[in-house]
Amino acid sequence: MVVTGERDRPWLAHYPAGVPATLEYPSRPVYWLLEEAAARLPDRAAMRFFGHEWSYRELLALARRVSGALRRRGLQRGERVGLLLPNCPEYLPSLFGIWMAGGVAVPLNPLMVAEEVASLQESTQCRILICLDLLLPLVRNVGPGAPDVLVATRIDAYLPWWDRQLYRMARVQRLGLSGSLPANAIEWENFLTEGSETSEPEAVEGEDLANILPTGGTTGHPKAVMLTHRNLLSNAWQLYHWTGRRTGEDVILACLPFFHSYGLMCCGLSAVAMNGTIVLHHRFRADKVLRLIEQERPTIIPAVPAMLTAFNKELRRRKYNVAGVRSVISGGAALPQAVAEEFARHTGATVVEGYGLSEASPVTHAGPLDGSARPGTIGLPLPDTDAIIVDAETGTRLLPPGEVGELLIRGPQVMRGYWNNPEATAAALRDGWLYTGDLATQDADGFFRIVDRKKDLIITSGVNVYPGDVEAVLRRFEQVEDVAVFGVPDPDRGELVAAVVVPRPGISFNRRAFDAFARQHLEVHKRPRKVEVSQLPLPRNALGKVLRRLLREKFSGEDGEEMAESAPASAEAGASAPSAGTDHTPARASTPSDAAASAPPSPNR
Repeated sequence: MVVTGERDRPWLAHYPAGVPATLEYPSRPVYWLLEEAAARLPDRAAMRFFGHEWSYRELLALARRVSGALRRRGLQRGERVGLLLPNCPEYLPSLFGIWMAGGVAVPLNPLMVAEEVASLQESTQCRILICLDLLLPLVRNVGPGAPDVLVATRIDAYLPWWDRQLYRMARVQRLGLSGSLPANAIEWENFLTEGSETSEPEAVEGEDLANILPTGGTTGHPKAVMLTHRNLLSNAWQLYHWTGRRTGEDVILACLPFFHSYGLMCCGLSAVAMNGTIVLHHRFRADKVLRLIEQERPTIIPAVPAMLTAFNKELRRRKYNVAGVRSVISGGAALPQAVAEEFARHTGATVVEGYGLSEASPVTHAGPLDGSARPGTIGLPLPDTDAIIVDAETGTRLLPPGEVGELLIRGPQVMRGYWNNPEATAAALRDGWLYTGDLATQDADGFFRIVDRKKDLIITSGVNVYPGDVEAVLRRFEQVEDVAVFGVPDPDRGELVAAVVVPRPGISFNRRAFDAFARQHLEVHKRPRKVEVSQLPLPRNALGKVLRRLLREKFSGEDGEEMAESAPASAEAGASAPSAGTDHTPARASTPSDAAASAPPSPNR
């Protein structure tokens, strides 16, 4: 099917001064960004973490050591390596080292449960896994999905004294008094000795795979995005130019997790492209991050709306010196204008909204950083990025400005396709366009606005939750006959996960047991926060598909019915997935102030 109609690019007239319409992209692998940064400003601070600092020269040397060690362990070009890490000093050296060795990185979410981790390892055939020691209980050591080589790292040595003790207590709790590692594991420091700072990188092509990024799924075959070296380098290059090609001037706050495309691109790769200093933080708490902002003086903060909401609440309570922040780019969910304006008042920063999706590396749109951003819009397409609105019914007829239709994207950052899923690839990529599944509108000047989602995706605290995946897990609970999952509005998190459960006939539904099952089998953001038990069948169309829209309308409106709240967060804390948080306790049920650390917030829709 071919999109018909006249196309133009009115947004080009509204680009900030100095931002070109088209760019020249280096014909290099994505690891070239680090090599170039180290050659340009070798002594510039690349990373900071709890008072520890690494220059670009040192970061490159670590990446080369990882590359050499991986190849010594038998990694072949194109093989996958899993990363089960929070934002810590080992993440970027591991990532760039994988690419330098010719490998493909598979970022894994530390808030997954063990069966989710094993499913993704098995489906992507990760033979090697680099993992935080506190997360080792999530890793299957025998059977399908078990890695041949397990590299274990720990971060307690970087932490302040009291946090270091809490970390070690958590380590005993999860690994036992001996703290012994599995037989197939090697400690990070020993692993590095197997490589060399002079290791030459593998010659890879721009179209070779760099990342396989899981986008959701708790079943045996989750959908995962394939991003090439060209995709990632192009998007980093686009953002480097969008921010004014500033080199060696900026400090970037990296609270958004690297295991998600938003955090990786906006806090990691684009920061390396600009020779920025990346301030790593592995768990978000508004008060602690605001103190970190006071200490490190970041100039750029990539964020999700829930983070800014939490910042605003804390800044109303107590005064912090946050005047050095220059730019804030928000993604992951719609940014309320009042939230943006309040944070701008506190900091003096320019706060803009952006948009993207994992399938586009992820950023496709961003608000201009010169003060001309328009509230309520996702801004303008990045250089070399085409965006159009087509009719949602056929996806082939170009719509004029002001009309609502499906948003289509085309550009060098758009994925190759989905891993081992040609049907989903064919549905998403048609005639060179990425069909986003989002309903949007474009004004006459080329500013875009997201209106709604064609899909039933739930976004809670900036985290994507796929109802079908949650339903598939909940249906395994012995008391459930049928279940429908959907999102309901929430002022702090954007949406909450809600469920309507039809119990099995003749069985008394036990809510406590249901919640315990969810804690065991679903990561924290996927667990239903509101549950309704219905003795009536779920509403379905003629084809048997559940009409989630009717359920949302029933329970979301001002006059809608109330749903029962889930158990309080404190009751869930002990069963949450392990987290290397500053307080070093198991991850709590998410609140807005947890958005960046206990989730992969993204600019997705």
